[in-house]
Amino acid sequence: MRRRILNTMIAMCLAVGLLLGVPLSVIAWWWVSDNAHQTLDTRLKLISDQLIRQEGEAGSLPPGQLDVDAFRLLIPENGRLTLRYPVDGGADAMVVIGDPIDGATLGESLGLGNAGSLLLQIPLDQVRDDQLVAVGIVLLVVASSIAAGTIVAAVTAGRIADPLIDLADRAAAMARGDFRSEWKSYGIGELDRVSRALGDANAEIALRLEREGEIVGDVSHQLRSRLTAIQLRLDELSLHPDASVVGEAEAALEQVERLSRELDEMVAASRNDPAVPDDIDVEEMVTTLIGDFRASFEAAGRSISAGFDGRATAVSARPGRLREALSVLVDNALQHGGGTCHIQVDDLPSGDMVRVSVSDQGDGVPDELVGHIFRRGFSAGRGNGVGLSLARALVEADGGRLDLTSRRPAVFSLVIPSTYGSRLSGGTDAGAPTGRSEIRRDRVPHR
Repeated sequence: MRRRILNTMIAMCLAVGLLLGVPLSVIAWWWVSDNAHQTLDTRLKLISDQLIRQEGEAGSLPPGQLDVDAFRLLIPENGRLTLRYPVDGGADAMVVIGDPIDGATLGESLGLGNAGSLLLQIPLDQVRDDQLVAVGIVLLVVASSIAAGTIVAAVTAGRIADPLIDLADRAAAMARGDFRSEWKSYGIGELDRVSRALGDANAEIALRLEREGEIVGDVSHQLRSRLTAIQLRLDELSLHPDASVVGEAEAALEQVERLSRELDEMVAASRNDPAVPDDIDVEEMVTTLIGDFRASFEAAGRSISAGFDGRATAVSARPGRLREALSVLVDNALQHGGGTCHIQVDDLPSGDMVRVSVSDQGDGVPDELVGHIFRRGFSAGRGNGVGLSLARALVEADGGRLDLTSRRPAVFSLVIPSTYGSRLSGGTDAGAPTGRSEIRRDRVPHR
């Protein structure tokens, strides 16, 4: 913006300089020429007075009686005067005073009737020099004006752009979660209004986040208490003499432990705690998810399968996000789809992304619902309308994306950064290199 303002004001100064400089230069050129003609004309009048005075009442001079020295004082430097005057006897005499002039001349003549005539000349180069000096002065003034305008433009651009840059930096800091910035005034009414509005928004968002943090803390505490109670009861069931009861209790304990880890990740995310990117074995995750959902699909008379093509290793700062998003897609296929649910994992041609597609053989998504299915709160059937919007938000938080790639049958594609691509670039989308060769294998909790 600074450059745009500066360029605009400089262009305006140049335009004004041209609009004024060219006419002023022409006027200065003409003024010097006219001034030279007026000077010659004034001198000719003085010379004519001197000539008439010498002629006296007789109106003529004896031959050789013209006082030439009286005229030399009236001739300009490097000038040449030609006089024609009557002498006794009725003849005309001509006298030339001054050195011959080489080149073009600028002259003025004056007729005196019976008293004679005068011709005064000066070198044209002398006038041209004066004209060039005058034009040079005009151009110097115009150039000085443009330079001064450029300085004013730079100061003005800085006075306007610097507050905007500072305001943008503070807004970016607020977007990153830094609500400690002080919103100051800049002495510009419009910017001060924006600053005050952002300051009010900053205070309101900070207050709401503080309240949400308190609520998250309270909910976390309550959930941990209930999970601990459930875990104690399951520990007691694990001592039951019936082996089937012990197996179910241990499976339930494993689910409780996974739920606790998910709760830890959600609390950490709500507090904006820094997370280190992990390498995730997508194949292991999908296989575990299929095992958790297989019973539900078989109960509905359906099946679930998976296919893998490529390395199937992704990067995520919060692995729980990917697990939750993938679980939402499979659960939607179970609730709203039909036939076999198939999960396909493969690498994109670019090599830096992994694509996970979840499809089924149901009726698909109606055309009128395509633009609404990712909108929070929208539901075409059973459900609260949160699943797909939450899944997309979780995937995008890890630098990926979630889209509906086919309407009939419905195919949802989840694209996330791969370990191979992040190592080629020397880091991850989260801004830090993995620096590990160990792959995290986390199970997917059944929804």
